[in-house]
Amino acid sequence: MASGMATASYELRFDSGRICLDLLATTHPEERLDSVDHLRAWIVRSGLVPAGTPLSGADPSWLAGFRELRGHVDRLVRGELDARPADAALARVNAAALAAPPAPWAVRADDGSLRGRLHSPPGRAELLSLIGRDALELLTDPAARASLRQCEGDSCPIVYLDTSRGRRRRWCSSEVCGNRERVARHRRRAALARA
Repeated sequence: MASGMATASYELRFDSGRICLDLLATTHPEERLDSVDHLRAWIVRSGLVPAGTPLSGADPSWLAGFRELRGHVDRLVRGELDARPADAALARVNAAALAAPPAPWAVRADDGSLRGRLHSPPGRAELLSLIGRDALELLTDPAARASLRQCEGDSCPIVYLDTSRGRRRRWCSSEVCGNRERVARHRRRAALARA
């Protein structure tokens, strides 16, 4: 895909259960945040900002900042999953969370209902603080942390929050990794039947 084109919706995934985990999913199966336009699309679709929020300040430094924070959150989350403290990553996520988040603002729509907006266009640090805070809230909430799962799909690195009944979800997505597993299982059975 040309870097000037908007990212197609099927290329961005928002099924991890938390914004910070959805950011981690932007590396699989390949880099999704490969341009400022794709970053803008991710910011809006993730819900970090209301639709229509101007992100005219986004530039390559934003791309670098989001990727850097993504790496720190990844090390921190995987460290928690593997019981290997990642204190350097924790320090960086804590630092990102210190910035004030964007200020919400309500406006009246044409039909008289209230619509959520931001008081002013957000800056990079404000948006990164939302992701850092989300990661810290996730990892300091014992129930949420206990629901963290690594996808069991073949070579899938996605971490998700298992909120399923009985906490028996095995894949980041039943439609993606779950379907691949079911197809592979069917092929194995068919091959055994032929043998």
